[in-house]
Amino acid sequence: MPDSIKNANPAKLFPRLAALFYDSLLLLAVLFGATILILPFNNGQAIQANNPFYSSYIFIVSFLFFGWFWMHGGQTLGMRAWRLRLIRIDGKHLSWWHALLRFLTAIPAILLGGIGYWWLLIDKEKLALHDRISETMVEQLDENPHRRVK
Repeated sequence: MPDSIKNANPAKLFPRLAALFYDSLLLLAVLFGATILILPFNNGQAIQANNPFYSSYIFIVSFLFFGWFWMHGGQTLGMRAWRLRLIRIDGKHLSWWHALLRFLTAIPAILLGGIGYWWLLIDKEKLALHDRISETMVEQLDENPHRRVK
């Protein structure tokens, strides 16, 4: 592990899954809104499940949801609640490429029985499979950096 993040505290499994659950609820609301926006283009009718345009649209909206948060502070709203932050392993700023790679590799990491997340239980650096592939890590913060002090 590079010296730039040796002092980082890798997030444990439960907070990561809890943040993912929070973010899944938020994403569901965003996807409802995104679907409402395109219904007029389908004459208000239900969109067929096998519609490639709709599938692509939902994929892009989902990526932009996570990517925007990761690129702006390294935290989704669920990650903020659990005091987690996404950083690059080399200590540099997160790029859209790393965000896309993380998003693409997190999908099978979740869908295949959560194998990508279970991996961090045996990984010596406590990285999930999609962390390794995208050269990122989720760190546990001592306190929320966005908290307002009165």
